[in-house]
Amino acid sequence: MSKTVLITGASKGFGKAWTEAFLEKGYKVAATARNIDTLADLKAQYGDAILPLKLDVNNRSESFAVVEKVQKHFGTIDILINNAGYALNGAVEEATEQEARDQFETNFFGTLWLTQAVLPIMRKQQNGHIIQVSSILGIATLPIIGLYNASKFAVEGLTETLASEVKQFGINVTLVEPNGYVTDIWGNGIISESIDAYDGIKKAIAEGHDPETFGKTSATVPAILKLVEAENPPLRLFLGKVALPFAKQTYEQKLATWEEWADVSVAAHG
Repeated sequence: MSKTVLITGASKGFGKAWTEAFLEKGYKVAATARNIDTLADLKAQYGDAILPLKLDVNNRSESFAVVEKVQKHFGTIDILINNAGYALNGAVEEATEQEARDQFETNFFGTLWLTQAVLPIMRKQQNGHIIQVSSILGIATLPIIGLYNASKFAVEGLTETLASEVKQFGINVTLVEPNGYVTDIWGNGIISESIDAYDGIKKAIAEGHDPETFGKTSATVPAILKLVEAENPPLRLFLGKVALPFAKQTYEQKLATWEEWADVSVAAHG
């Protein structure tokens, strides 16, 4: 039997590439986007195998309604991929209250609402796979993208906890953590109003940009297919060659600092 996938942010980038790959493999796909016209080509090619649905993941009631539509249409939801998201560019000080809240509404709360909506279905089925698209920036940070980093750190904490709660129901949970890829998330992200004091670090980052550190979106397809077909999928999966070395460096530095201050920490226990 073919599996049914519900994927958000399917209009472009990872979402569009993965949606097409699932359809090619014979999966049934409910693909959501703010503008479903972007899915017209896949609908024309794959017909009833794809169900395009308009969705703003920021809207909790709309998210629950979409999940109900998908279950009624396909009869089941085997895999949820929370992929919708965007990047707020700018220093922490530069972010307005609305920009900060909007970043979390989409990247964190949008993920939470869809997850909550599918859990009753998957619990009843006693199986399912929830895949949260996080980032290496949910593990290790870079400057001038602090609110995006924070939203992905929040997704990491939520998802790690979720995995421990729903394992008893036969539900698998995976965090997909890409390093940089050539997608619209950076070029089409929101840019906070600039404060001159941060021009230097922004210039240094721009000058240090190395195109070789960015992967190709199409190259992620085999990894995602292997993930959804795995009998025992991992809690975490990096995408790209840069992520693991970056994570290792980050955790080595953290461990060194914790060890250096260990006496102070132990004494604080009382």
